[in-house]
Amino acid sequence: MTPKLEKALNRLQSILPLKERQDACSTQVKELHRQVIRSFVDKGRILTREEMKHYVSDLEEAVNVLKERDMVVFTEDGEPLGAYPFTMEAREHSVQVNGHQVYAMCALDALAVAPMFGMETHIDSRCRVTGDPVSIRMLGNTIMNPVEAGDIHFGIIWGAANASASCADSLCMEMMFLRDGETARQWLAEEPETREVFTLQEAVEFGGRFFSPLVS
Repeated sequence: MTPKLEKALNRLQSILPLKERQDACSTQVKELHRQVIRSFVDKGRILTREEMKHYVSDLEEAVNVLKERDMVVFTEDGEPLGAYPFTMEAREHSVQVNGHQVYAMCALDALAVAPMFGMETHIDSRCRVTGDPVSIRMLGNTIMNPVEAGDIHFGIIWGAANASASCADSLCMEMMFLRDGETARQWLAEEPETREVFTLQEAVEFGGRFFSPLVS
């Protein structure tokens, strides 16, 4: 791993220490968290509260832990909505995996699905700057359509992190695909102190290293 990636990984883990929070959970809650993430790949949706009961003896306590630690996102009505890297919200990053079409919280999350599960994925998204379509096919860590994917980059606005909001509603909203290197350079130049860009392959490794430990 390059120093740049290591620094970015440490920075994201300091903002959203998912693995650390998962490890601090009870065995039951840890397993529930894994199953909630897996349900998007297995079922194409998040587990219902009724389904979540199968994994824990006290659902309300488990929900409170997952919510307080920003490991699972719930609606105002208390219904399960998302678990990084997935969400039930229709966001700009659509991922086809295991015969299902699901949504990722952000561009990095979309890239992490194939490495996490060792599966084929097809990501449909768009360049945040130009609006051009982005299409990426993956198998594990490998980009399967390098010619079509071209010079796609990944951009992040670190300054969007907000301690008073869930990461899903703050930093995730500012983690995006950029059409090519030139677009990425122009975008970065606008606010170099709070923005950072990565090549597609760097972003694949970044996402895989951040998310894969959650399900391994």
